[in-house]
Amino acid sequence: MEVTGAPVLRLRGITKRFGSLVANDAVSLDLHAGEVLALLGENGAGKSTLMSILFGHYVADEGSIEVFGAPLPPGNPRAALATGVGMVHQHFTLADNLSVLDNVMMGTEPLWRPVSRRAAARAKLLEVARRFGLPVQPDAKIGSLSVGERQRVEILKALYRGARILILDEPTAVLTPQESEALFATLVQMVAQGLSVIFISHKLGEVLRVSQRIAVLRGGKLVAEARTADTTQAQLALWMVGHAVEAPQRRPARSVGDAVCVLDHVSTASDKDRGQNRLREVSLTLRAGEITAIAGVSGNGQVALAELLCGTRRATSGTALLMGRALPPSPARLVQRGVARIPEDRHAVGVVGDLPVWENAVSERLRSPVFSRWSWFVRRAAARLHARRIEKAFDVRGAGLMAPARSLSGGNMQKLILGRALLPPEQEEDADNRKYPTRAPRLIVAHQPTWGLDIGAVAYVQQQLVAARDAGAAVLVISDDLDEVLALGDRVAVMHGGHLGEARPAAAWTREAIGLAMAGAAPPQQPPAGATP
Repeated sequence: MEVTGAPVLRLRGITKRFGSLVANDAVSLDLHAGEVLALLGENGAGKSTLMSILFGHYVADEGSIEVFGAPLPPGNPRAALATGVGMVHQHFTLADNLSVLDNVMMGTEPLWRPVSRRAAARAKLLEVARRFGLPVQPDAKIGSLSVGERQRVEILKALYRGARILILDEPTAVLTPQESEALFATLVQMVAQGLSVIFISHKLGEVLRVSQRIAVLRGGKLVAEARTADTTQAQLALWMVGHAVEAPQRRPARSVGDAVCVLDHVSTASDKDRGQNRLREVSLTLRAGEITAIAGVSGNGQVALAELLCGTRRATSGTALLMGRALPPSPARLVQRGVARIPEDRHAVGVVGDLPVWENAVSERLRSPVFSRWSWFVRRAAARLHARRIEKAFDVRGAGLMAPARSLSGGNMQKLILGRALLPPEQEEDADNRKYPTRAPRLIVAHQPTWGLDIGAVAYVQQQLVAARDAGAAVLVISDDLDEVLALGDRVAVMHGGHLGEARPAAAWTREAIGLAMAGAAPPQQPPAGATP
C-alpha cells in the first residue's frame, strides 16, 4: 500500500541525553494515516526512549512533535492520550483481580462522580470490539484470560480512549503462532479504518509482513528508512547491528552423557491466582551434553517447571533428582551444586535494579569464600575482578560496573545474567585457604532466554547455550518462540495443562505438530513425508 497525504505524526530533531549518554540524536520521523511503520533497532538503540518522549513520559532536550498538525505539549501523557496517541506495552499493565470492563474504564471517569456509568461503558466497549474485530467478554476476570486475550484487552483500552495512533511494543513476544495470526488480522482491520500504527519488534519476518515502511535506529541515530517492499531480513539486520549476523547453525549434540536431572511423575501445588501454573505428574530426563527444549502456550506449567528446577518451588509428589541426589528446594544450594539459572523476567527476578552491576554479577555466589569471609565481609576487590571478567567475556556494555543494573539495556542485562550463570570464579578456597579450580555448570535452566532481545543479542545468547552444551552441560530451554525451540533443541517436548509430553528428537517434529500438541492434541508418531522441521 502506498502512503499518501500529510503525516498524522511528525517528530523533528528529537534529542534526549542522560548525562553523557545520548539516547536519541536528532531523530526525525513521519507517520501517515493508515500506515504501519516498523521501528527497529538493537536493545539500547533508543526506541523506547523515543516512544516515551512521544507518549509524554520523558521530555526531549531538543526537537518538536506534531500530532495531526498541532504541537504536542512535552512531558504530558494526558495530552498525548487526548490527541489520540495510545501505547500497548510489552509488559501488560492490567489488574488480574478486576474484570475486562473495569480495566478498560480505569482512569476514564472522574473520582468525584457518585455513580459509575458502567452500562454506557459496556456498550461502548462492545461497539469498539465489534468494529475492530476484537471479541471480548466484559465481565471476565483478567486473571482467567490467556496471554493473547490480555493483549487484546490492552489494545481495546487504547481504542476505547479514542486512539488514532497506536504504538505496539513487541506485540508478539509472548504470543503463540495462532495468537500472532489473530493480531495480524486485527492490524489489517485497524489500518483499513484509518488508524496508524508504530510496530516495534525484533522479529524481522513479522516486520516484513505487517509494515509498509521501516525505520532503523542504531546508537540513538536514525540510520535507515525504507519501503518494506524494497528491503530484506539480511539488510535489516545489517542496518540494526552494523554488521552481518549469523544465527547458530543447528548441529547435533556431539555426545550425550549421563542423566544430570531426573523428574519422575512430579507434581506441584497450583498458584492461587493462576491455577494452570502447576505440574501434573511430569517426567523428564535431562542429560549432559544435550539441549532439551520445552514449548507450550504461556501459562501451562512452564513457570512451575522452571521454579522447581531453580529451587523456588517444592514438589508435592513424585521424585526429583539432581546428579542422583534429591533436588533441594533452595536456590543457594542448587547454585552450589552446579545449577545455572536464567530466569524468565530479567528485570524483576534476574537482577536487583538499584544495585550496581558488579554486585549483581556475584549475587548468586556471594557466600562463596572467593567473594566473602565469615559470611558477612564482602571481598570487593575479588568480586569486582570477577564482574570485569563477565563484562569482558560476555560483552556487557553500559555505564560501567558501578552503574545500577537497571541502567542496562535489555540485551546487556541478559548478557550480565548469562555471564553470572555460566562463568564460575577462576578458583575457590576452602576453610584452610587452599585454592582449587571451580567447574562449569552441570545443569542450565534457561527460561525465555531471548525474550524481547534484538537479533544480534538473540544470536549471542543462543551461541552461548550451544557452547555450554558442547562443554558437557545439560541445558533446559523453556521458550514461547517456536523458531528458538526448533533451532536449539536436540530433543523437544510440549507442555499443556501442566502435563509434559514425551521429549522427542527435534527432527521428529514439525511446526504443525508442535502447534497441535500446544493445543492439547496428541502429536503424530512420525512427521508427514517430506516435512521439514
